[in-house]
Parts: sequence; C-alpha cells; structure tokens
Amino acid sequence: MFFLRRVLGKPLDLRDRNVFRHISLIAFFAWVGLGADGLSSSAYGPEEAFRHLGGHEYLAVILAIVMALTVLIISSSYARIIEEFPSGGGGYVVATRLLGEKAGVVSGCALLVDYVLTISISIASGANAVFAFLPDGARPYKLEVEALAIGLLVIMNLRGVKESVAVLTPIFLGFLLTHTIVIVGILSQHAGDLGGVASSVQTGLSDDLSTIGAGALLLIFARAYSLGGGTFTGIEAVSNGLAIMREPRVHTGRRTMLLMGVSLAFTAGGILLAYLLLGIHPSDSEPMNSTLIKDFTSGWPGGHAFVILSLVSEGALLFVAAQAGFIDGPRVMANMSLDSWFPHQFAALSERLTMRNGVYLMGGAALATLFYTGGDVHTLVVMYSINVFLTFSLSNLGMLRLTLQRRRRPGWKRRTFIHGLALALCATILAVTVYEKFGAGGWITLLATAVIIALCYFIRAHYRAVGRKVALLNEQLGGLADLAPAAPDRPAPEMDPAKATAVVLVGGYGGLGLHTFLQIERTFPGQFRQAMFVSVGVIDSGTFKGADEIDRLRETVAAGVAKYVAFARKQGWAADSDTLIGTEAVAELDRLCREVALRFPKSVFFAGQLIFHRPSWRDRLLHNMTAFALQRRLQFAGLPMVVLPIRVLGAAA
Repeated sequence: MFFLRRVLGKPLDLRDRNVFRHISLIAFFAWVGLGADGLSSSAYGPEEAFRHLGGHEYLAVILAIVMALTVLIISSSYARIIEEFPSGGGGYVVATRLLGEKAGVVSGCALLVDYVLTISISIASGANAVFAFLPDGARPYKLEVEALAIGLLVIMNLRGVKESVAVLTPIFLGFLLTHTIVIVGILSQHAGDLGGVASSVQTGLSDDLSTIGAGALLLIFARAYSLGGGTFTGIEAVSNGLAIMREPRVHTGRRTMLLMGVSLAFTAGGILLAYLLLGIHPSDSEPMNSTLIKDFTSGWPGGHAFVILSLVSEGALLFVAAQAGFIDGPRVMANMSLDSWFPHQFAALSERLTMRNGVYLMGGAALATLFYTGGDVHTLVVMYSINVFLTFSLSNLGMLRLTLQRRRRPGWKRRTFIHGLALALCATILAVTVYEKFGAGGWITLLATAVIIALCYFIRAHYRAVGRKVALLNEQLGGLADLAPAAPDRPAPEMDPAKATAVVLVGGYGGLGLHTFLQIERTFPGQFRQAMFVSVGVIDSGTFKGADEIDRLRETVAAGVAKYVAFARKQGWAADSDTLIGTEAVAELDRLCREVALRFPKSVFFAGQLIFHRPSWRDRLLHNMTAFALQRRLQFAGLPMVVLPIRVLGAAA
C-alpha cells in the first residue's frame, strides 16, 4: 500500500472546494491531453490515403484540400455538440438522448472499441517512428517496448489526468514545432514549383478522364479519401472529455476544438502536399513521414539530429495520443454503467478521483489487441476507422434530427447544412471502409462491437430483474413510516453510550433499509432499543461534476438517514445518525463505523445484503457485495457485524 501511495500520490481531499480546479484542464492542456489523438493521426492517416492513390498521385493536391476541409467540418459539428451537451458524454450521450437507448448503446460500444484501438494504434505507430532511426538489432524488442509504454500510461492515469498531461506537454510542443518546420520549410522551398504542380494536376485529370473515365477516377479518389479516414479520428474526444475541462466548460471545449481542428487540418493537409512535392513513395520498411523528414534535412549541418528529434517527438506524441483512450474510454464506461449497461463498479472513482476500473480495463484490452495484431499499424488503422465513423455518423444524425425539430430557431439552416454534410462525409467513409476492408480486419472490429453490445443487454437485463424485485420490496415496506403506530407522545429517548446499540448501515431511504432495521428486532428480540443509522454518499462519475453537486449529495444523504431516525423514534427507539461523503463505500464505512464504536462501545453493526439462490460469477461481478467486504474489515478490528440477507430473484427459502 505504501508503494502504491508513493507511485500514485496521496488521496485528494473532497472537502476542498478547489479540488475541481486542481484536476480540471484549461483549453491548452485539454488540447494536449485530448487533441494529441487527432493531431497524431497525421502520422498514419495521410500515409494511408496517399498509398491508395496508386499511380494517380497528382490527386494528393485535391485530397489535401478535401481532407483539411473535412477536419474543419467535423470539428464544427462537434463544436455544436459541445454547446448542446455542456456536461459532456460524447457520442454515447448524444445518440442516447437524440436517437434512443438502442442507438446509444451501439454508439457507446463502438466508442469503447475505438478507444481501445486508439491506445493500440498510437503506441504501435509511435514505436514505428522511434524504431525507424534505431539499429535493426533493436526491432525484435519493439512489441515489448510497446507493452511497457501501455503499462506506464496506466500508472500515469491512475495518478490523475492533469498530472499525466503536464508530463506529456513538452512532447506535444516538440512535435508541433518540428513538424511545422518540416511542412513550412518544404512548402517554402517549392513555392516556385506550385505552378508546375497545378499544371500536372490538370494534365493528370485530363489524361485519366479520357482513359478510365470520371466514374472510375471518382472511385479511386473516394477510396483513398475513405481509407485515409484515420486522419479524422480523435475529434470526438473533446466532446466526450468536457467533464475534465475548466469552467466555463463550453467555452473551454470550443477553444480546445478550434485548436485541434486547425492544427490537424494544417498538419494533415501539409504532409500530403509535402509527399507530392518531394516525390515520397510508400515503403513497407519505413513510415513515409520518416522518409519525408530525412529527405527534407538531407545535406543540413546537424540534419541527422533534427531527424532524430522529429521522429522521437512524433513517436512520443503518438504515445501521448494514447492518453485520449485512457481519458475518454473510462468515461464512456462510467456513463454506460450509470445507465446499467456496464457493471456499476465502472462508475466508481478512486482516491485520486480517477475511474480506476476503466483505466485497468482499457489498458488490458489495448495490450491484448496489440499482441493479437503484432503491432501492425496497417491492420490497426482498418480496425480503428470503422467504429470512429459509426459514432460520428450517429452523432451527426442525432444533431441533424434535433436541428430539424428546431426549425423556428435562428441559424437552423446553417446548422442543418453542417450536420448534414458531416453526416454524408462520415457515412461515406464508413461504408467504403467496411466494403473495402471487411476481410482485412474490419470484421474483427464489427464482431467485437457486436459482442460488447450483447454483453451490455445481458448486464442490463440482470440489473432490471433485480431492480424490479427491489422496487417490489420498496413498495411493500416504503410506506411503513406513515402506517406504523406512533410511540406515546413524549420526547424521544436519548442515546446512551452504556447501552447496546444497533448500528444500521443504510443507503437511500426505502424498503432495503427498513427491511434491515425491522429484521433486527425479529432476530434479536428485546436486545436493542437504540440505533445509529450510518450512511456514506458515494461520489461517482455521475455526481463528480463540481462542488455544488457534492453539496447536494451530502444534503440528500443526510435527508435520507433523517427519515430512518424518525421512523425508529416512532417505534419508541432512541435513534441518531452519522454520514460521510467519499469515493469508496467500504473504506468510508469502515472509518465511520470505527468512529461510532468509540462513542458507543456496545455497538453491533447490521447491514442488509442482496443474496441469490445460486450466486454465480455474474452476481459477484455486477454487485459489489459491500456488506461482506466491510464485515471482513470490522471483524479484524474486533467489531461484531451481522449481515442480514435480503433475497431477490425468487430465491428459495
């Protein structure tokens, strides 16, 4: 535990109202943490597009312009999504609210696979850039280095988002500086050749139109454009990550989106033109960006050092880009778990206020994907692009539908045009990519997404079945506070530290807590006449949105236990309550129970626990078994605790 505390850092204090400012990001750092995913795609997206032009490389001029415009159009559409959904949530929340929960779960599952592949492809592509200037003898260790990089990112994200972004900022700036020098330098050197380039485009178009025809040429262009769709990935990350941005979040989010869109449009378009101007051709042995930088610096004094600096910054930026998967993947899981599509534990926060379970799962899944593909970037790009554009298409379809419903509002025509055009572009890229690359790895992405969707429906069906039984219990017992006979009209008895005290662990006011309290008298008749009701308000990703949200949670928890106290006093019991707010229920309850035991030495602790007739791995995974975990802790402290069973799902007597 001491080692982990040293590595991950001390717990953050939720009582400090400045804690949100401490972990939130201004637009620049949000650009680093989330925009790196988009900017880094220029390391592999333009290359994939250029590769599929075949012998029609003159089309790179038109392709560069169209790809830059596409980046700006999609960025603009997501800027409007940020305005409409200021609390964040990205494609899952957008599709759920605008198209329904079925579209939402498809979008959410597609995003999860997308973010796993974000990590895998970023790490693999980054390793390619770094190993491009290392000796050939180092290449057998590339996969091990990639696995180590994922492990380091897991640790950094367990410490917290802001800490990890601060460490990675110099890498981001290094990439931006070196690649701006390369692009601006090449365009400046060949400014006099632009007339010749325009002439070659005109000649190439004329020759191809007369030989293969306009239809075939359009298909070649559409194929290269679509299969280079990896260039546009990462744009969605900003709208999904609004929760970590500094207030005012919408303003910060829009500025971050602007920074991302402009930088990606410039870098991707510039690299495509640079390929054409320097006559760079695809190679299976070396990334095209590596060849480009080497050719550009050929003959420079210190050119080799600049090549190393550029490739190291590119490789390192790709490692930074994996950060988006660790930031947004767990957030998608948390949003889906709040809607019971995922186990509820994935909405939990750690002491460092990170979604620890999601970070672990994203890291493990990315490692599995990396080893499955052997770190092959071309395979990963295909797998990656499909789900990105599935989510993009659903989000823009939902926004288009919303805009048409608001036709009387100012600016609706402009919004309709933006979302309609973004939808058409994204749907085209999705269709072409699935058609062209289904047998080359695309089917794996679709299968993985379908399996996760099926698991989500399985999990939700279980939670709904349990919820119906709990609701029935609430219906049966929830009105007891009003129906129970009142004690004689006299002051409520005072709590006496010398008497036996039943310490009842409760959540929100309802049938579960009442069932637990009423079982005490039936199980131990006459032994207790005073009770302490204790409750912990658990801060998860759904409530961790600001200091005001935590204050409301604190008030809600206090109001809930006050009802239990009133109910117990109505039965003639002495009663009081105590509460805490925290991120981990077991740890906070342990602390609270120990404090109560010091005040009331003759305490016996009681908690209700859902039990199943034949418990399985599914039940242990989907239910946290808090009572049993706390019982083990208290027993080691010498404090007696009784877990009272609450049967659900028609469990046998």
